[in-house]
Amino acid sequence: MTAFGYYLCSEEFTPAQLLEQARLAQRAGFTHLGVSDHFHPWNDEQGSSPFVWSLIGALSQVSTLPVTTLVTCPTVRVHPAVIAQAAATSSVLTSGRFRLGVGTGEALNEHILGTVWPSYEVRAEMLAEAVAVMRRLLTGALTNHHGRYYTVENARLYTAPEGGLPIHVSGFGPKAAKLAAQIGDGFITATPDPELVRAFRHAGGEGRPVIGTAKVCWGPDRQEAVRTRHRLWPTELLPGELAQILPTPRHFEQASRLVTEQMVADAGVCGDDPEEHLALLRPFVEARFDEVYVGQTGPGYEGFFDFYRDRVLPELRR
Repeated sequence: MTAFGYYLCSEEFTPAQLLEQARLAQRAGFTHLGVSDHFHPWNDEQGSSPFVWSLIGALSQVSTLPVTTLVTCPTVRVHPAVIAQAAATSSVLTSGRFRLGVGTGEALNEHILGTVWPSYEVRAEMLAEAVAVMRRLLTGALTNHHGRYYTVENARLYTAPEGGLPIHVSGFGPKAAKLAAQIGDGFITATPDPELVRAFRHAGGEGRPVIGTAKVCWGPDRQEAVRTRHRLWPTELLPGELAQILPTPRHFEQASRLVTEQMVADAGVCGDDPEEHLALLRPFVEARFDEVYVGQTGPGYEGFFDFYRDRVLPELRR
């Protein structure tokens, strides 16, 4: 059966709001928490970007739900040895309920130290090496590594997770699905594409979890919800590789001028019709996703949690 979690969007909400959402999500019947890891928001309207590892420490004190990063880039902005230490501590704080979701990242977050932003092929190689480094460190073993992209000398995590720590790999195409099968304990993707799921499983991912994400904008006034989503998340409708290569929120704002309110109304779930929300999420179930994380856009999240508790989650579980 597909499990439904709540997606904590750190680009849009303050740390205090995210902690409140975690409490409300657990009360509403969501069974997992996912949290984004960004240095920048996608645009200034979103306006937030707390440090995810501090936030996870706080989440461990307000919720007993499993927590997954959706997703962390362990290759450019932060060395994988440091991410391994952060993930290990998160696992200990959550009594083993933390899972590390990783991906090849976006220039928006990773270019800030002045590093040249590599091609996807290079980023995929870096991610594979980073995952290998982190797996070794997470065992608590003394680690030395001299690879193509990373060096680790005499490193050992004294606060190591007990019983292992799953590393799930994000991707949006066949190459990424194959990479996730090769190096990951699970596959994270944003669309309920059965072909991607099959590609992951046929490449060696059979028996490992497939995880999806989706955003909605709940509200009693559908047109107002459309305006809110258009103001905050026009970036979702930008085509191609723009999300991976644009370097600043300003560049995303410039590109987003091409996205109209009507495009948002046609493409996204906005408003309070439960059938629209169910129609968005049921394809994930049909594509045999193991977990789906739903995020609310805009300030009306108290109403969102009531709505999902009463009108959506019970239907999905029938």
